[in-house]
Amino acid sequence: MANHRSTTPPRRGSPPDRRSHPRTEDAGWRTAVTRIAPNEILIRGYAVDELMGRLSFAEAVYLILRGELPTPTMGKLFGAVLVSSIDHGVTPPSTLATRHVATTGARLSAAVAAGVLGFGSFHGGDIETCMRFLEEGLARVRNGESFADAADALLQSCLDGGRTPPGFGHRIHTQDPRASRLLQMAHELELDGEHVQMVRAIDRRLAARPNARPIPLNIDGAIAAVCADMGFEPELGNAVFMIARIPGLVAHANEERSRQHPMRQIDPEAGRRRSPPRRLPETRK
Repeated sequence: MANHRSTTPPRRGSPPDRRSHPRTEDAGWRTAVTRIAPNEILIRGYAVDELMGRLSFAEAVYLILRGELPTPTMGKLFGAVLVSSIDHGVTPPSTLATRHVATTGARLSAAVAAGVLGFGSFHGGDIETCMRFLEEGLARVRNGESFADAADALLQSCLDGGRTPPGFGHRIHTQDPRASRLLQMAHELELDGEHVQMVRAIDRRLAARPNARPIPLNIDGAIAAVCADMGFEPELGNAVFMIARIPGLVAHANEERSRQHPMRQIDPEAGRRRSPPRRLPETRK
């Protein structure tokens, strides 16, 4: 007998009808991410013990997200992406959320989870938006417009609506050093494709506006451009930031728990203690 399912949508707030979804073992679903068998772990088809010591962590993240090994230059650039967003001090909402939970004596995992839940459209959520924004411009370029004209059209649409272009502007920096370095690396590694060209065109047009406040390219915009040129889908854009920032959240939670008294009132302005600047050794340059 045929299995007729109701097409009437469930009422708002009502629990889902589990009968409308096949059981996992009946559906026979498969995953291409990881295979586990006795004495064997395959990540995207590669034995994890063979990857260990041969792939950097950034290259392994690229592999598990995209399904294929990066080229050596892509692995280097993606590693720079992850380093660029590892932390940004005590003022971001996610860091404050992590520290506020950590000061209660909560578990490290709970404090870090609070920080991850603090990511939103205004913090850590601009990479995907910027990737789609750049695609809008590139669609115009593919239809015959110059990069400069496409950038003008995108900017006009944002400015007419009173919006800051995604991937641009910063509450602290008038020139984001991370964004400049990332685009420089993309150029040096010959990985600056059409998305980097588009973001550079927008940056130039913004900088050319007379008597206007600076709206610099920020690290989200730079990450959006280089990741798009490396083939990442926009849906993974914000995930890249999440992966990059978690070590910073762990460090803040651990510092709060180990060096501060519990249940304190956390003032971010009082926490801007500057660490002495240090230079990398010559062997690291």
